[in-house]
Amino acid sequence: MNETTHNDTVSTDAPAVTGERAELLEALAKQRHFLNFTTRDLTDEQAGRRTTASELCLGGLIKHVTSVERNWAEFIVRGPSAMPDFSAMTKEDFARRADEFRMLPGDTLEGVRTAYAQVARRTDELVASLPDLDADQPLPSAPWFEAEARWSARRVLLHIIAETAQHTGHADIIREALDGAKSMG
Repeated sequence: MNETTHNDTVSTDAPAVTGERAELLEALAKQRHFLNFTTRDLTDEQAGRRTTASELCLGGLIKHVTSVERNWAEFIVRGPSAMPDFSAMTKEDFARRADEFRMLPGDTLEGVRTAYAQVARRTDELVASLPDLDADQPLPSAPWFEAEARWSARRVLLHIIAETAQHTGHADIIREALDGAKSMG
C-alpha cells in the first residue's frame, strides 16, 4: 500500500473494493481531503492558532479526527474494550483528552498529518478486509449512548464520515478567519 503526502492533501491508495465499501471509502476520502486541504501552506504556528471564540485550531482538529478514526476503527475489531469508559472518566482524564484539540509543544503540522494518513490507511485496509459490514459490537459505556445499544461496522464508518465532515466544516471556518483562504468558492 502506497501512502503519499502532498502539500494540499494526504491520500492513501485504498485497497481495491467495489460497491458499498467503495462508496463508504470514497465519501471518507473526500472529507479527509478537504480537512487536510484547509492546512495547505500553513506553518506549525498557524496550524496551532485559535481564530474564533472556540478552543479549536486546525492542527488540533486533525489530531482529534485522527484519534476518533483510530478509536472507532479499533472498536469495529475489538468492541467496547477499544474505547475508554467515558462514564468513569475523571476531570483530569477529560483535561488530557482535550489536548487532542490543540497543537502541543513538539507537535508539527507535518507530524499530525502523517499520523492522520497512517490511521486513514489502516481504516481503509480494515474496510476492505471486513468479512461483514453488518457485524456489530455493543457501544462503550458513555452518558451519551443508549444503554445496551449496538453499532454495526457500517454505522461506525458512517459515524467516522460524519465526524470528519463536521470537523472539516469547523476547519474551513478557522482557516478563513486565519487568512481568508477557503476550501471551496
